[in-house]
Amino acid sequence: MKPGPFPDGLRLNIAAVERETRIGKDTLRVWERRYGFPLPERDVHGERLYPPDQVERLHLVRRLLDAGHRPGRVVPMNLAGLRELGQTAPQARRAVAQDAAPPQVDASDGEVQALLQWVRAHEPAQLQRALGQGLLRRGLAGFVVDLAIPFMHAVGAAWARGQLAVFEEHLASEVLDTTLRAALASGPAPGSASSPRVVLSTLQGETHGLGLLMADALFSVEGCACMNLGCQTPAQDLVAAARAHRADIVVLSSSAASNPAKVAEALAALRALLPPLIELWSGMPHAALCRRGIAGVRLLDRLDQIGPQLQRWRAAQ
Repeated sequence: MKPGPFPDGLRLNIAAVERETRIGKDTLRVWERRYGFPLPERDVHGERLYPPDQVERLHLVRRLLDAGHRPGRVVPMNLAGLRELGQTAPQARRAVAQDAAPPQVDASDGEVQALLQWVRAHEPAQLQRALGQGLLRRGLAGFVVDLAIPFMHAVGAAWARGQLAVFEEHLASEVLDTTLRAALASGPAPGSASSPRVVLSTLQGETHGLGLLMADALFSVEGCACMNLGCQTPAQDLVAAARAHRADIVVLSSSAASNPAKVAEALAALRALLPPLIELWSGMPHAALCRRGIAGVRLLDRLDQIGPQLQRWRAAQ
């Protein structure tokens, strides 16, 4: 199945490919140099243009990275190999927006499959209603950990098997995004003494925002005063926001499609800019980077680690 209704002659520029695949421009350029893929054409001005078959491969690459595969393995693979790997790989282990789900989650339960049916039926109102009912039954924290993450895992797995189109994946993400934002807006406002005070964003070049929104929800449930800046906030602006918000913690989210070396470099640079008393946390899907660590940065590879880390922070105060 093609990932989108691209006419045969259509070529996408690098900005459009970034939006379509959620792979950053810098990452696309690095892969081009390191792996020889993607291999875009050039227009009369020398700007990159990507044909539909390369965009389809990039969609599959992103899904496999989200499932825990390494770029060095999947980026050079041809389309047939990527499809076969997507069909035979274990259930995706990492959430689409940057953080891994608890390993005990079963993404094949009836409620998740019912949500998928509304996606396939192209019924956003029914999908939102079903998500809203799940939210009412579980509360916001349980909704994020036990339903939202397994749902997005299932969406990703269905896409990798060719059972969902790109627009259907986008539909699922957008309706879930709307549900989470409505829940956050209707929740109680933090009191003046709420702590810790948290600033959330992603690094520049990181366009995945759904995981950031889920993290915002979990911090809010824990009674934190949150300022969510959305995606791609420059480092100097993050520092300014942390000062303005009187933040105790700055939280950044990155996805499996990001370049680990560049993420580590950017986090280290931000750590040097932030005051020492402000903790820097990062949702980090790269296992090797989590094992190696980054000085002064607390790396979390799952959303369900937020609660225990907040307990640690509060105990230290």
